[in-house]
Amino acid sequence: MNKYLFNDDWSVRPKVSGFVDLMGGAASQKVTLPHDAMIGFTRSSDVPGGPSSAFFPGGEVEYTKRFDVPVEWRERRVTIEFEGVYRDAMVYVNGEFAGQWKYGYSVFRVSLDAHLRYGQENVVRVEARANQDSRWYTGLGIYRDVHLVVTPLAHIVDDEIRITTPDVDDERAVVESAILVRNESVVTRRLSLEVEVRDDTGAIVARDRGPVTIRPNATTTIRNRLYVDAPQRWGVDHPHLYDFRARLRDEESDDAHDVNTSFGIRTIRIDPRHGLRINDEPIKLRGACIHHDNGPLGAATIRRAEERRIELLKAAGFNAIRSSHCPASPAMLDACDRLGVLVFDETFDAWAEMNKPYDYTLDFPEWWERDVDAMIKKDFNHPSVILYCIGNEIHEYGSGFGGSLARDIAERIRLSDETRFITTAVSSFWAVAGEVIDDLKNRLADATARGVNDVMNEMTEFFDEVTVSDVVTVRTAEAHAAADIAGLNYAEARYAPDAVVFPNRVVLGTETNPRVTAQSWADTVAHDHVIGGFTWTGWDYLGEVGLGRTDYTDDPEVRGGGDPDFPWLTAWAGDLDITGFRRPQSYYREIVYGLRREPFIAVLRPQHYGRRRLEMQWAWSDAVASWTWELPGGARAEVEVYSDADEVELVLNGRSLGRSATGPAADFRARFDVGYEPGELVAIAYRDGIPSERTSLVTASDRVLVASADRSRIQADPGDLAYISIEFRDGRDVLNSSEDALVHVSVDGPGELVALGSARPATEDRFDSTSCTTFDGRALAIVRPTGEGQITVTVRSPGLADAHAAVAVGEM
Repeated sequence: MNKYLFNDDWSVRPKVSGFVDLMGGAASQKVTLPHDAMIGFTRSSDVPGGPSSAFFPGGEVEYTKRFDVPVEWRERRVTIEFEGVYRDAMVYVNGEFAGQWKYGYSVFRVSLDAHLRYGQENVVRVEARANQDSRWYTGLGIYRDVHLVVTPLAHIVDDEIRITTPDVDDERAVVESAILVRNESVVTRRLSLEVEVRDDTGAIVARDRGPVTIRPNATTTIRNRLYVDAPQRWGVDHPHLYDFRARLRDEESDDAHDVNTSFGIRTIRIDPRHGLRINDEPIKLRGACIHHDNGPLGAATIRRAEERRIELLKAAGFNAIRSSHCPASPAMLDACDRLGVLVFDETFDAWAEMNKPYDYTLDFPEWWERDVDAMIKKDFNHPSVILYCIGNEIHEYGSGFGGSLARDIAERIRLSDETRFITTAVSSFWAVAGEVIDDLKNRLADATARGVNDVMNEMTEFFDEVTVSDVVTVRTAEAHAAADIAGLNYAEARYAPDAVVFPNRVVLGTETNPRVTAQSWADTVAHDHVIGGFTWTGWDYLGEVGLGRTDYTDDPEVRGGGDPDFPWLTAWAGDLDITGFRRPQSYYREIVYGLRREPFIAVLRPQHYGRRRLEMQWAWSDAVASWTWELPGGARAEVEVYSDADEVELVLNGRSLGRSATGPAADFRARFDVGYEPGELVAIAYRDGIPSERTSLVTASDRVLVASADRSRIQADPGDLAYISIEFRDGRDVLNSSEDALVHVSVDGPGELVALGSARPATEDRFDSTSCTTFDGRALAIVRPTGEGQITVTVRSPGLADAHAAVAVGEM
């Protein structure tokens, strides 16, 4: 295969005008891609993006790379492929404009041939810009992988191979391939094409070969129909992958072009009676909405970061992800293929009605078709991808124009891919906002005088009323009809009535609220036509800060609400925080899903005991799984125990504090008011009156600094990473979360510290620093390999012995 990673030896600097550059310009920094320039910017309270951008400023940057081009490439075609540049990418080669791409999430290619200097050093330069163009943190720059593609003049168009499995049973599977071949020479070429399918052991299970005659400057499609005996199906429990290999050979010169791609054999079906079936087995989607940032790494889409996210999300009970609200990276799709996680890939967050002053709406009319095509091309051979979404909370969904445009986008998708299903992500409120907004304002004005919780309750009641209203039913019918599945944001109230009004409609909860997890999942399971739900959100993210926060006050006059102030950093709404640590709501969800029988103990932060809690709409209980607190004598704490059992008993240092009902009837949650004392807090589940599972929290006896790596060995590849957990524990390995402190990290050996931080949702710590303050006793360091050998990470904290973690770097 003639496709090479092109990530090394780049430099980046702020973009300035040519005149300013002549006067000195700005210094360059050497970087290895993927790279996010914005994460290194200085946050402040007065940046234009404000809370939505996590108080990061926008900016303009340019990346430069020098590379040699051999003379023999005159008889080759040379293309550069960007998996994602945020945003408004402009590409120059040797000072000449070569191409551009507006959207920040599309894979795109730029031909270099017309600008190359053969036998000399060449320079590629990429400009990118980001500024008030998104509702969340976007990052800035070349934040996904880059490849150089060098092919013969007669070659396979490697990103146009399409593999389908239209006919599958236990005896055999039909594997159809469509391979685009292009001849850019001036003579007719007589070639041969060999194709083969290999299983996960490398054994050839199907193959074919045939002649290909192609005229000068022509493109043709070669189709093959192969048969795989006793196929191994791809699914979430057994994600079997096959390798498809194609070789285009010139029999006269023996020149060959090889292309490989993985694929899976699986079937997907939907209907209102059986819901979603994969390989004829019904499945409900336990989905996580996720944004594209990787926490302390910013938007940098390093392959191991994407893989780790999918590993941790699946371990937390999710079987599907939604790429909200933009197309997922190829690295994430690769991880989902390997690990068995289903993907709901999304196009846009807006069409023609803006969310931010300089967002994609300015480019949508001229670019949406190219961006839809790019998403389909990227996704086509990934078995994990089962759904495409045409847009999230689009304002036009409730209009006739929006219904027409929904059909246009859906048909554009079907033009390229009829093997997957299409959905919407409709907000009932935004679809009819023009008709109901005045009524909402009047009701909120009355509620504001009573406080933020009343405001939230009033909004919830109002949204529920709007959601099931006839105006929403009528106004959104055309947009939903354009898709195969009606995607509903926060609209579980529509599940039952839609089954009656639209008996042919299949429904998906495209966003659900963590505060109503139990009821939302019960509604999903109870209705055959509902195929699943996606929580907002599975993984915490940068930007849209504080939408899941809890504020505290002793003042009965404080109303709360609104956007939080700087230095808030994250949304604080994820089941997993930005470092990948599971929060209590994640274990609650796992219990609701029926995947965990042990009870889970969560302690509301006792320093706020008795204070008014002002909980935002996406807030879970502000709780921590810890029984180590620095509290005065006589202090009390509120304790929640999550369980699917009939009852739970809470026991403190051997004394029973009573039993309380749990399970579905009690929303899977029992609450206790407890006088705090150090020791052991135990929760015992009772089923049919008999004690069954138990769990406990123990007070940490001392405080030791500990550093541990997620893996003892990693590859000598900049696409790999070592994740170093930094924690305060005692001699019994109990986490000590009672006191946070500054930690300093240094790296020796063939590696570099690329990020350091905690999950603290409001902080002025920088992720590109060598020091940070822990949060609830934890922090995370991320190290990137620079060669082979052993990396030693040393962590220091005042008054404590140093901690060390060792990671071997080499062949796996």
